[in-house]
Amino acid sequence: MPKSKIKRLYLIPILSKGLDVLEFLGKVQGPISLEDVYKNTNISKTSVYRILKTLAHRGYVAQTQNGQYRLVARPRRLVFGFGVQSADLPFSQAIARSVTAAAAAAGVELSVLDNRFDSETAVKNAEEFVEKRVDLVLEFQAEESVAPRVANIFKKADIPVIAIDVPHPNATYFGVDNFECGIEAGTLLAQYAHRRWKDDADWILGVGFNEAGSFVQSRITGAFEAVRKRLPHLAPERFVQIDGRGSRNPSRLAVADFLKSNAGSKRILVAAATDSSALGVLDAARQFGREQHIAVVGQDCIPDALEEMQSGQSALIGSISHEAETYGPRLIQLGISMLRGHAVPPYNYVRHRVVTPESLAENAEKGETAAAEQLS
Repeated sequence: MPKSKIKRLYLIPILSKGLDVLEFLGKVQGPISLEDVYKNTNISKTSVYRILKTLAHRGYVAQTQNGQYRLVARPRRLVFGFGVQSADLPFSQAIARSVTAAAAAAGVELSVLDNRFDSETAVKNAEEFVEKRVDLVLEFQAEESVAPRVANIFKKADIPVIAIDVPHPNATYFGVDNFECGIEAGTLLAQYAHRRWKDDADWILGVGFNEAGSFVQSRITGAFEAVRKRLPHLAPERFVQIDGRGSRNPSRLAVADFLKSNAGSKRILVAAATDSSALGVLDAARQFGREQHIAVVGQDCIPDALEEMQSGQSALIGSISHEAETYGPRLIQLGISMLRGHAVPPYNYVRHRVVTPESLAENAEKGETAAAEQLS
């Protein structure tokens, strides 16, 4: 007789266990303890615990105050609107990737619109989110002047808002502590002046982002504060702010004008509000053959800035990482908590980290050592 073929079952064991738990809870009248679920399902206690926590997080199961679990009606899937600052900006792209991945992991549907670094587009997108009746909006738009208009649109529709990096009226803030990030940048610049220029500098230049408002602009005021503290003899008139719009080309043009007006200056410390602006500063310095006269610190740690620092030949002496990859999980969880009625802080700060050519080289060396140890 011909040998009968064995039918393969393409099953996912942990999913089957999760369904076993769901089906068991469906038979139970009222709340039940984790211990009882464990005893009645023949699933390891660790797996039962993780399954119940996941089901509770996704809204299939509710947990009572005394720690018991009960099955609830399947909730409607949450829909978050996500207004991306600009699909063309590296830092915005990094945050978008983080938020998209976190939303998918949490089972949140994401409606994404590009604000295109433009105030009128941000207003139109806000109106579209209202038409779509999203549950909550993650708003990442750069211009402080239009923030009240955008916020008012959501307020009238009773849609809660989390404002990313730029505060909006009636919104929960999420982003870096800009003044603290500025302090970190200014400290790097002052240390550079101490090592290379005997505690002196002709100019301390802040390449800011006026449209984002005073909150983001405090990256520059913080940097100035740190330099003044460590180099107190520098005259106030040496501290100059110019606007670079947080972008590369506007910063290049503004700094080029400054360098032309100060052709004899050979010690210029530059605090840039973004890495895009920092790269524009480098472009201007190279245009006039003045890179050896400047030291620049940026913000965000975008890939092009990291590449500059890794070259070992750049006047970009540091950048403050805002840890964009951590934004997504925290933003999604913060939004879910708000919709569930939990109290959340009005300001939610992310971690920041100082990155320098030296720290990058050290991390690269550690990576090479670890790889060699794995091969040996």
